Amino acid sequence: MVNLVPTPSATPQQLNQNPAAKIPESRVTLEGISWSTFQTLLAEVGESRSSRFTYDQGVLEIRMPLQAHEEPLGMIESAIEALADELDLEIKKLGATSLKRADLKKFVEPDTCFYIQHEAAVRQKSAIDLSIDPPPDLAIESDYTNSSLPKFALYAALGVPELWHYQQQTLEIYLLVEGKYQLSETSLAFPILPVTEIPQLIEQSKVVGQRSAIRSFREKIRAIL
Repeated sequence: MVNLVPTPSATPQQLNQNPAAKIPESRVTLEGISWSTFQTLLAEVGESRSSRFTYDQGVLEIRMPLQAHEEPLGMIESAIEALADELDLEIKKLGATSLKRADLKKFVEPDTCFYIQHEAAVRQKSAIDLSIDPPPDLAIESDYTNSSLPKFALYAALGVPELWHYQQQTLEIYLLVEGKYQLSETSLAFPILPVTEIPQLIEQSKVVGQRSAIRSFREKIRAIL
């Protein structure tokens, strides 16, 4: 039996704290969905879609991100690319690629993800198979509404070593330690660099423009190096 779980609307307190909540992200949660049914649905809708899917042992969440969600995400991606360029690192950006383990019945599409430390291991891969390939070194979630699924536990089960969570002008870094995420002041992928300045970068881009903000960020990196 499939159960539809309604998405809660924003509370008055949330509306005051976050104006973006006035336009809630479209999200629907379905319970009682088998893995085989979910795989059939994925095949039907294909990959050319704007919606994001998350599945965890029978519970399926489908959401439609807003512009307020996508803009900071794009700046975070640009910042990571700038960091990689200045450090002369090869990285592989896979965006909202599908991360799944059929044996665990878990599936998630991060807002974006990167191979950094293990880039060489997947450089020539056209598709990632987590049963034989390492998980992305870094996954990023930019949340304007809370998920109905425990995403931290889901990413931990898939073995993603580092997770960045951006919400309400705050970037939090979590590292996987003994199967659980712990809040960290530094990034595993970029330990000596000002990753926590990225929220300032996002706000700066709204004033001076996105490319100008990235150029300024590059100058800060070079000053550190």
